[in-house]
Amino acid sequence: MARQIVIANQKGGVGKTTTAVNLAACLAVMEKRVLLVDCDPQANASSGLGTYAEDGNLNLYSVLFQPEKGTQAIVPTALPFLSIIPSSQDLVGAELELADKLGREFYLRDLMESVSRDFDFIILDCPPSLGLLTVNALCAATELLIPLQCEYYAMEGIAQLLKTFTLVRRRLNPTLALLGVVLTMYDKRNRLSGQVKNEVRRTLPNFLFDTVVPRNVRLSEAPSFGKPVISYDIKSVGATAYLQLAQEVVRRKAGTV
Repeated sequence: MARQIVIANQKGGVGKTTTAVNLAACLAVMEKRVLLVDCDPQANASSGLGTYAEDGNLNLYSVLFQPEKGTQAIVPTALPFLSIIPSSQDLVGAELELADKLGREFYLRDLMESVSRDFDFIILDCPPSLGLLTVNALCAATELLIPLQCEYYAMEGIAQLLKTFTLVRRRLNPTLALLGVVLTMYDKRNRLSGQVKNEVRRTLPNFLFDTVVPRNVRLSEAPSFGKPVISYDIKSVGATAYLQLAQEVVRRKAGTV
């Protein structure tokens, strides 16, 4: 059974998609069979792997309401063990279409059940909101990984997300557990980065990953070439960080707050 990890934070620009793409790629390099599911209508995870939802091709929106066609939307990538279900702008309409449907929180879960047997890990990248697409991803997953940017307002965002996590776990998905918090855009020269790290360690002592992802220009450049950072510059500090994070994810067991 695949480990299904949702990567979520309702705040934008925290390294969520960067983490989803690069964690998936690094797990694939470890010869784990990985499926990346792009749940964001902006489709940045898709383009970050050089995959684009062209007219006529199946994507997440195409199969969200037809889970029996899920395997047809899976696209191979340049990495042998990594596949993706790409997103498209049409996914914006899914929020409206789901609103009046019975069991609206579980459409993505049903889709994942139809494809999970073929993978060791499924990584779900969420939009920067706590709307129905994110709730669907939280209901489809068994583990939550939170990327946290090292900035002043970071802890406010994580508090709101943890409230949502608790509600989803209590009412919709009792199997969901917290895998951990990974600090992104970390600058050891910046005092604020250290303060955020210490605050997370104080409030969530068992859930802070040892790996921190530094600010790194290679991580910013790689998506424009349609590559994860390990394919773009494997010697960069960004590639090293995500390889270490992948190793931690494999070893770590999720728990409850």
